[in-house]
Amino acid sequence: MAEEKRDYYSVLGVDRDVNDDDLKKAYRKAAKKYHPDLHPGDKEAEKNFKEVNEAYEVLSNKEKRARYDQFGHAGVDPNFNPGGGGFGGGFGDFGDLGDIFSSFFGGGFGGRSANPNAPRRGGDVSANVTISFEEAAKGCKKTVRVPKIDTCDVCHGSGCEAGTSAKTCPVCHGTGRVMTTQRTPFGQMQTQTVCQNCHGTGRIIDSPCKKCAGKGRIRHTVEREITIPAGIDDSQVLNVRSGGDAGINGGPSGDLHVNVNVRPHPIFEREGYDVYCEIPITFAQAALGDEITVPTLDGKVKFQIHEGTQPGDEFKLRGKGIQRLNYPGRGDQYVKITVEVPKDLTKEQKAKIKEFDSSTNEKNYKKQKSFLDKIKDFF
Repeated sequence: MAEEKRDYYSVLGVDRDVNDDDLKKAYRKAAKKYHPDLHPGDKEAEKNFKEVNEAYEVLSNKEKRARYDQFGHAGVDPNFNPGGGGFGGGFGDFGDLGDIFSSFFGGGFGGRSANPNAPRRGGDVSANVTISFEEAAKGCKKTVRVPKIDTCDVCHGSGCEAGTSAKTCPVCHGTGRVMTTQRTPFGQMQTQTVCQNCHGTGRIIDSPCKKCAGKGRIRHTVEREITIPAGIDDSQVLNVRSGGDAGINGGPSGDLHVNVNVRPHPIFEREGYDVYCEIPITFAQAALGDEITVPTLDGKVKFQIHEGTQPGDEFKLRGKGIQRLNYPGRGDQYVKITVEVPKDLTKEQKAKIKEFDSSTNEKNYKKQKSFLDKIKDFF
């Protein structure tokens, strides 16, 4: 029996009315907690990490989140179709209501084209992809699964079985519409409605294609390789032109919108195109200076810290940040120093520190002297 999925809001530890900023913060916190780099070989952490990414992929997408809130996990299934009525379903087509408004107002309320066989653009579709921090910085290629509608490869969009063709509807004569007369308190009124004989297509197919059931299009999921440019950021949308649903009657295809999610990094944080990280050093390194190893997106580099380095001091590595999206040049990397205070000292170590401390004076601790002077002036 398949394991039941947990509620996505519970996975990220947020309320159902969480805003986008707090959702992203919760995701980064959870993803960092279970990041595989911090738990090598831990299958449970790997499982939790995947669950966190899956939850964020859905909740960070407004359209998917709305479907999830209404229908649960079924609402974000690739085969989900709430309308249950062919392509589009639900409220995608106003049907007779649209036809009535169309007849009164010239087609301004969702009414179909006067020619039911005129070319129409296909719908846009969306997909999600999760990439690493490094992949976002340098660019990469990824394969995404895209649920979409394509032209039937058997009948090539005609909807007819091989060797047959559609006939013009004898009732509406190919227009897809018929005029009806209705009695109203204001007298007789003529309205234009969908032809029930051909269901608005203007054509009659006696021998429909078995694969697409006469629709001329099929719904399926395809895999597509996309190029993600260097510098893309978390929650940005990559538009792939003509990657959406196939057009109707020779119309152009819609677009594919790829929602990009970037996994948090265990070391680096990003602000714009700059990268930030913290490096802990010992008291001795801070006091005496030392050559330390600094991780960057291009690998490790050596950096000389000076004598008397203070906690919170920050230095910049020019050009070691993120590639600017669609522009030349890179941001910078900022490294913040933290001085780690040793714990679990032995008696001998404590004695040496006390001996060292007693040998220092105000000249060695200028910040402390300034602070004490301010207290004296204040009181």
